[in-house]
Amino acid sequence: MRLKSKLVLAATCVTFAIVIVLSMLFMAELLRQRIAQTAASNDVMARQVLMMARQAVEVGLEANPPVDHSEEALHAAVADALRSHKPLRDTMNSLVRYSPAVQDVSVTDAAGWTLMSTDPQMWNQQATTRTSFARVRDAGIAEQIRNVFGKVRVLDVTVPLDRNGMPFLIVHMGVRTTFLKNNYVPWLRGASLLALLCGVISMVASGLMAHVALRPITEISRRLEQLTGAEEERIELAGIGLGMGLLDGGPDAVVRVTNTIDRLGRQMKTTEAVYTDLQTNLDHMLDTLRDGVVLFTAEWRAVMVSDAVAKFVGAEAAPLVGRTLSEIFLADSVLGKAVLAAFQRDENVTGERVWLEDGREVEISLDHINDGSLSEDRSYRSASGGTQGPSGKMGTLLTLRDAGSAIKLEQELDVSRRLAAVGRLTAGVGHEVKNPINAMVVHLELLRSKLQSAADGGSFPVGAQRHVDILAGEMERLDRVVQTLADFTRPMELHLQEIDLRDIARNVVDLTWAEMAEQSVEVRSVLETVKVRADGEMLRQAMLNLMLNGMQAMPKGGLLRVCTRREHDAAIIEIRDEGEGIAPELMPKIFNLYFTTKAKGSGIGLAMTYRIVQMHGGAMEVKSETGRGTVFTMRLPASAAMLPKTSIAYQIPVGRST
Repeated sequence: MRLKSKLVLAATCVTFAIVIVLSMLFMAELLRQRIAQTAASNDVMARQVLMMARQAVEVGLEANPPVDHSEEALHAAVADALRSHKPLRDTMNSLVRYSPAVQDVSVTDAAGWTLMSTDPQMWNQQATTRTSFARVRDAGIAEQIRNVFGKVRVLDVTVPLDRNGMPFLIVHMGVRTTFLKNNYVPWLRGASLLALLCGVISMVASGLMAHVALRPITEISRRLEQLTGAEEERIELAGIGLGMGLLDGGPDAVVRVTNTIDRLGRQMKTTEAVYTDLQTNLDHMLDTLRDGVVLFTAEWRAVMVSDAVAKFVGAEAAPLVGRTLSEIFLADSVLGKAVLAAFQRDENVTGERVWLEDGREVEISLDHINDGSLSEDRSYRSASGGTQGPSGKMGTLLTLRDAGSAIKLEQELDVSRRLAAVGRLTAGVGHEVKNPINAMVVHLELLRSKLQSAADGGSFPVGAQRHVDILAGEMERLDRVVQTLADFTRPMELHLQEIDLRDIARNVVDLTWAEMAEQSVEVRSVLETVKVRADGEMLRQAMLNLMLNGMQAMPKGGLLRVCTRREHDAAIIEIRDEGEGIAPELMPKIFNLYFTTKAKGSGIGLAMTYRIVQMHGGAMEVKSETGRGTVFTMRLPASAAMLPKTSIAYQIPVGRST
């Protein structure tokens, strides 16, 4: 049999077995529930008989009290009361007549003598011992099946009537198992047929699914053969009848896939040149790194070293690959002592700072690479050079970073950001200046033509005054543009002081709440104490611009969230609105001077905010999703002397006055 056929048959049989087992469990649970329902309904009927018996005893003893105080007289009086009470007899007979499972109903005393029964022959007779229906109800499924479908028997449902804390009368209701079986068999037969049908359907479905799932194996085999170049070989083998399962009509597609994968594995062994090229590229990348990177083996021998390491250890000419840890980092140097101590601690290190003899500050980071089998006792083994290494380590990655160079690079990036900010903020000036100049040129040409006509002997040109007015207006407009640019680019003096961003945010929220409420905008603020050294008035203006911009983005009202917090060394002011968002194509232009999408906007607010943040050495971040809203984030350098961070909720709902 083909392997594919075996897989399909196995999947079909397993699915059928699972469905049958689940169906049997379902029917067993259903039988348990039916028995519990029958017990509950019979218990209700028995309690109904008990109530009638209590009533019969009370009425009968009141009408015909016992002749004396003996137990025999009381027993006789109770029996007469029960037998003479017609409603009790009618109730007991109706239960036997109309209940599908009840065979008889009787009332006995505590000793088991029958006082009243639907079978008169049982009067004054000792009640027969029967299996309790409650025990069958609480038994396991096997016991329940044996009692219901096994030997015919009568199950007893009992309800006692107590007197002075002891049973006085007991109502017995006999339930014949034949009646139960006749009641349960129809639905069990239907459930069995349904389970069998489900099993057949599951077999067919699983077989089809397995067949469909295994069908792509042929295509996979064909693709693998093309990948390994085995197509021509397969055709040649077919010509001499030695296909060995590689033919489409061969033993099985799974065998073909297996053979092709084996061939692919053999071909992969011939690709060592690719790894050589990869190693070359990796070496080139390490050579261009400013950070020193060294990869050590478990024996603390260097197998990969970047060129920058030589600048830290002073080994300009000697190659470092192949040396041990103690040979590269000498114990008599500050850096060597720190690195050797970090290795001896046998734990990861992140950003440990060391000041070298020449005044440079170096950050040391150590990452151990485990093989997943590090022993509990962390045993050590010797390495050349006298050092010891943990036996469960595959290697260790050491990174050295010149903190001074990082600071210098950050300063260079800051200058680049500032230059980019100047270009961003002045990008719209050319457009604002060009429009009035074009209009002035046109109207000057028209005015010159009309004046020329007047000079040739004509009358005073009609409409000349209109051109003069337009020229004057455009000149004023141009003057405003130039003045705005001059004001914007004029050096601003920062009055730096230690301030709390929470106080700035709270002040701006208080300032704008009335206008926000008028526009149906709700402001929710979560403010944390974050100290910065900045100009409070400028930051207040920047935050005011962002909040008003968020309010204008929600003309129908909405929720505006304001947040201040600290992230590492940065102080964050975050303003989030629920407006329409900013289109992706407009995102690069929103901080340009004079750029605006509003009918009455000036295009100065966001540009001014961007400039204020840049002046404080910070950065602006914008995230926007069309239809969902926009988040503006001002990221400023946090003050070193910062108070302990505490969080408060500061909220001004719409319409509340302060």
